[in-house]
Amino acid sequence: MIPLIGSTSSWLTLTVASLAMGMMIFIMASGLTLVFGLMDVLNFGHGAFIAVGAYVATLVLAPFAASIQADSLLANLAVLAPAALLSMAVSGALGLVVERVLILPVYGQHLKQILMTTGGLIVAEQTLYALWGPQIIPMPLPASLRGSFILGDVAIAKYRVLAMLIGLGIFIAIQLVLNRSKLGLLIRAGVENREMVEALGYRIRRLFLGVFMTGSALAGLGGVMWALYREQVHASMSDDLTVLIFIVVIIGGLGSIGGCFIGAILVAMVANYGGFLVPKLALVSNILLMVAILMWRPRGLYAVTSR
Repeated sequence: MIPLIGSTSSWLTLTVASLAMGMMIFIMASGLTLVFGLMDVLNFGHGAFIAVGAYVATLVLAPFAASIQADSLLANLAVLAPAALLSMAVSGALGLVVERVLILPVYGQHLKQILMTTGGLIVAEQTLYALWGPQIIPMPLPASLRGSFILGDVAIAKYRVLAMLIGLGIFIAIQLVLNRSKLGLLIRAGVENREMVEALGYRIRRLFLGVFMTGSALAGLGGVMWALYREQVHASMSDDLTVLIFIVVIIGGLGSIGGCFIGAILVAMVANYGGFLVPKLALVSNILLMVAILMWRPRGLYAVTSR
């Protein structure tokens, strides 16, 4: 029998860390999956909403340092929750502007969408540089979310538990809205036959705008959670995350929320396990995973579109 590298407790801790990381990646990537799957829009500027959400949270939390440092979960959440909601609102509002100004003129034109949204990402990133500079801004975890729960020999970070709960809750909420609500039915019907839905008196344009704003808001929430996970914010944080998010979306299958969920967890597990076993391969592990999955299933794990 091949001996196990590392202790069982180390592997369990890595697994929990991977699940938490995967949930945060899913929250950021789910918005991109929604926008492409329901609107056929390739938004290469999705990372801008992530960075904006994180920066908004730093502005909101700055005056409440005492509440953040208080060793009280209620006091911490009383500050964190409004910060996260405001970040989502600002990112969603930015999504409204982007959809009206950049996306609306190029619906159905993927190459132009890529050019326009990539340009928007560059403008957003440089604006953040101009406003906050290139320095890294610390974003410490609230006192009540530091440390770990100890279960036997396994240490489970408190913040990771919260991240898993939020990620799972968002996944369930998206699935319920898309598959069990009238709103989801109208959106999916509008994707299949827009003219028919409009003939019934529904304004598909507003529904699609709502989808884009929701995707942007989820990216903002993901940015806040990722900043707390890394305990820092910087203007270029969207660069690496944009690549990671697109890898997740491609692995999961374009337009598939379930595929995005599984893909995010796979990417996180490969990154954590790979970094533990072969640190030198950690930087390219996700690329290797994407290549392997696409060789097996060229359209991703759960492709729902032939685009």
